[in-house]
This record gives sequence, structure tokens and C-alpha cells, in this order.
Amino acid sequence: MAILTPVDRPDDPRIDDYRDLTTADRRPDRPGGRGLVIAEGVVVVRRLLDSPFPVRSLLGVPRRLAELEPDLDGLDVPAYAADAGTMAEAVGFHLNRGVLAVADRAAAPEVPGLLAGARAVAVCEGVGDHENLGSLFRNAAALGVDGILLGPGCSDPLYRRSVRVSMGHVLRVPFTRLGGAWPASLEGLRHAGFSVVALTPTADAEPLATAGLAGERVALLVGAEGAGLSDEAMAAADRRVRIPMATGVDSLNVATAAAVAFHAVTGGG
Repeated sequence: MAILTPVDRPDDPRIDDYRDLTTADRRPDRPGGRGLVIAEGVVVVRRLLDSPFPVRSLLGVPRRLAELEPDLDGLDVPAYAADAGTMAEAVGFHLNRGVLAVADRAAAPEVPGLLAGARAVAVCEGVGDHENLGSLFRNAAALGVDGILLGPGCSDPLYRRSVRVSMGHVLRVPFTRLGGAWPASLEGLRHAGFSVVALTPTADAEPLATAGLAGERVALLVGAEGAGLSDEAMAAADRRVRIPMATGVDSLNVATAAAVAFHAVTGGG
């Protein structure tokens, strides 16, 4: 069982990783950013502990840390126990979930490695909203998508809000940046045996339900909220599919639309 170390001062240097998270929770190339992976809440911390990301420490109220004792058993990870007030002063805001963990980033897989053995992947263009991206990862995990490739304009999946909204599934679904010129880099997916399918609300696209994607190797292209996929990405796709909708509704939230398409491609897992 992990040994809990009491912390009663918000300026204790042992919890510097958690200090002022509104500033520190940024990429290393942003002012104040340290590039750490930050998990909030028992469920998400548990998934971090079970992930490839090297955990540095935990900080929480004793009751929440006690819930994680079975997960910490045998792990050489510092666990700092503090009251809610001390945590709030250190972090910079009140934390309802009562426990945090921080980890270093793990190396992202290479694109060929991510695609090897995969049947269904998502490719995102311009998904810059952290909550949408986190929801998309959660849906991908639930519906059996094997990985996510990030094109231009996508936010950082390891930003704290994305990790939280995904319920920690950004730590489990493999992802990487799709390098090279966009959208010419999609050609590599085609060479790997994938059909590149763009999800769009345009009326001349095939209805998703009759597109026959189940069982195929599919790379599903999804675009930004509102703007959707660029004309260049649409032109680079092999096929375009749409989700038919009721009159007067032109689109769905990107994560919701992706979930519907994921289910059509994977059959639900």
C-alpha cells in the first residue's frame, strides 16, 4: 500500500507540479507551461496510473486517495495528502473531484505503427476546442476506434480539460500528429489500405447508413465545429458520407457526429 505523505502548506515545494494550474497547464512552448499530463478525479487518475505515461505524483484529500489505494499498491509513486483548502490555494481554484495526478508525456507512436493492425481510425482537421476533442476521444474509446490522427489546427489532447472531458480515454486511445503537407499526407493512409471517408453534412454526400462502411478499413475525416472540413480535405477523400437529419437542423456537434459515424464503421466496438 502506498504511503501517504501529509502536506499542510500550499507553498510546499514537493507539490510544485500542481501550483497555479491555470498557467502551468500549457504546452512547454507556451508561457508558464510545463507540458505535464494532469488527471483529475478518481476515475481519470486510475486510468493515468494504468497508462504508458510516467506518473510523477498524486495530490488529494485523504478520502479520495484512500479510494486509489488498490491502484497504488506496489507503485513507487509519491502520494501527497492535503485538506481541500490547502489544495485550492496551491492549485489556484477549488477542485471538486478531490484528487490530482501528474505525469510526464510519453512518446507518441509513429503513424505506421498506429495504423498497423488498425481497422478504424479518425483523422481530425481543425478540431481546436479542447472539450470537443476530449469528447471525441471518449467516443472513440467506447466505440472501438483504434487510433486518432491529428491534422492541422487541432488542440492538444493532453490539455487538462481534454483529459477530464475524455474521462481519461486520451490516455488510452493511441494518437499522433499526422506530419507532412496537408492533405497530401492522407495518401499514406490510402497506401496502408484505408479508405479515406469524409464526414460532411452536404446534401450530395452518401447517407451514412447505406454507405456500407462496417468491416472496411476506414480513416474517417472529421472537421472543426461550424466550419467543417476544408475544401482541400474534402477533395482528398475517397468518399463523402453524411448523417441525414430532420428539416431545419444542419449539423451535429463534431464529437456527436463522429460517434454516430464510429458506430457505423465499427458496429459499436
